[in-house]
Amino acid sequence: MKQRVQAVLLHVVLVVLGVITLLPFGWMAVSAFKPNTEIVGVDQSFLPKEWTFENFTSIQENFAFFRLFANSVGLSLAITAIAVYTSLIGGFVFAKYEFRGKSQVFALVLSTMMIPWAVVIIPRYTMFADAGLKDSYASIVIPAAISAFGIFMMRQSMDNIPDEILEAARIDGASELYIFHRIVAPLSGNAISALAIFQFLWVWEDYLWPYLMLTDESKQVLAVGLTTFQGRYTTDYGGLFAATTIAIVPVLIVYVVFQRRFVAGAASAAVKG
Repeated sequence: MKQRVQAVLLHVVLVVLGVITLLPFGWMAVSAFKPNTEIVGVDQSFLPKEWTFENFTSIQENFAFFRLFANSVGLSLAITAIAVYTSLIGGFVFAKYEFRGKSQVFALVLSTMMIPWAVVIIPRYTMFADAGLKDSYASIVIPAAISAFGIFMMRQSMDNIPDEILEAARIDGASELYIFHRIVAPLSGNAISALAIFQFLWVWEDYLWPYLMLTDESKQVLAVGLTTFQGRYTTDYGGLFAATTIAIVPVLIVYVVFQRRFVAGAASAAVKG
């Protein structure tokens, strides 16, 4: 009986926390179907009193929404693929090879995670500007191509792969590239899925760095484009809510597709043994 009561209380707490977490998103999605007069009005209600699709049909008029949406999707997918692959390589090296200074190098990689973003943003901006990469996608892709968190996550996950499997493959004459691509990478599928979700989300919601590096509006990303709904004196809340609701869809799709592997991958990276 005591265990049942504890289980019920746990579920109640989780449901309450879930409702509190999702309520702002639900309010935003529903408000996307309200006219601006109702959104900013004094008499508020959760459901629209007057349903309208004008906010969705007019977002392209405010800015090149679909172009920026495509830019964000392309950059997010490209950076995620590159960062996951480099993290796989780094994790494989640190998990399955022995070399002098391995612990020190790995500690150095982890130490980069402790450096605040604000400390490196000005030197990084100066470096890319002096290299002539400002206003190019290379300035967005290169800094995110290698992820210290990804290397750490893959290393922890690959530690659980038995060394005997790799040694058997080497005895059979398999090359290191074959072992990496055909054995280690498939066995790390859960960790790859978890890292892909994290990486895609980080790139998708990144605002400051694309804002600093991309001056051509046709190359800009969606997170920066959403600020065009906010004027000096007024804000088009209906259009902003509609555009933001659409912007959340890719993140939800990625999470739903990789949901099961995400939990298993996060667990395998956190628990060693």
